[in-house]
Amino acid sequence: MHILIPGGCGFIGSSIAIYLKQNIKNCTVTSIDNLSRNTSYLNQKRLKKHKIKNINLNLSSSDCLTKLNLKKKIDLIIDCCAEPSVELSKTRPNLVFNSNLKSTLNLLEIAKKKKSKIIYLSTSRVYSIRQINSLFKKINFNKKLPRKVKINENFSVESPISLYGFTKLSSEILIKEYSFLYGIKYIINRCGVISGYGQFGKQDQGFLSMWLWRHLNKIKIDYQGFGGFGHQIRDVLDIKDLCYLIKEQISKINKINNQTFNVGGSTNNSISLVELTNYSIFATSNKTKIKKNLKTSNYDLRYYITDNKKVYSKYKWRVKKGINLIIKETLQSLIENKKYLYKIL
Repeated sequence: MHILIPGGCGFIGSSIAIYLKQNIKNCTVTSIDNLSRNTSYLNQKRLKKHKIKNINLNLSSSDCLTKLNLKKKIDLIIDCCAEPSVELSKTRPNLVFNSNLKSTLNLLEIAKKKKSKIIYLSTSRVYSIRQINSLFKKINFNKKLPRKVKINENFSVESPISLYGFTKLSSEILIKEYSFLYGIKYIINRCGVISGYGQFGKQDQGFLSMWLWRHLNKIKIDYQGFGGFGHQIRDVLDIKDLCYLIKEQISKINKINNQTFNVGGSTNNSISLVELTNYSIFATSNKTKIKKNLKTSNYDLRYYITDNKKVYSKYKWRVKKGINLIIKETLQSLIENKKYLYKIL
């Protein structure tokens, strides 16, 4: 089996590439990544150790299909290629549109030509910001939120969902259209926050690694928005749990396909910013200054916890790694790469 992983030098793409090469017999993996991120070279080193080649190419360029010229058969494309910053989509919409939507179009052209299947990593940010935040309208900002509500695949995708969320939802629709026209088998995974070993402390990669990095180096943090109390809640999924699910999806893709799944840490792995601060102080033995920033971004969510019922019903997949271990392994990775990260974070 030959697997192509666009975005293969990112945290998620590189982790999936290495895991699949190690755990699927007779599997070859090729990465495509333009190495535009400061941390890309660290992940490229990881790939090289496992003899995984990266093709340095911008997948959103108009001539990328000509430049790529892939001669080998491609059984499967796992699309991890994205500009993941919600806030950046406000100020640089062209970059986000090209990285997230145009790249998907070019990859679908490859899938059509090579008769490849596709697994697309989408996002929980396709769901309505207004509808999610309205779940807790009557609760004071300075009170802790209950954690009984979980978001499933039928939740509203009505705008606003952010320009970033729009590009990801549009990519989902594009995949379905190509599937209808050309018979491409697909799976869409709508992921929440993903963390774990190999995540390098940048804000747009997820708040958990950034929180740990800032505590490790005593860099100040803001509790931003919703009163500045730090009671916003997210669930966190470990990257290895995601890798295992994708391996299962690959093995069953001829029987289970053309479906969309919510994939996340769910209730047991949910954490507020205040709770993460306490974890970070304990894990790093450091305290840092925390400022209340009352300004709430119009793209910010008060709460998100994933309902994994559908993905469990199809694959019997459940979260194995708890939040304590995720924090421990993410911190370990930051410490191991500290001398490199000082230069770029």
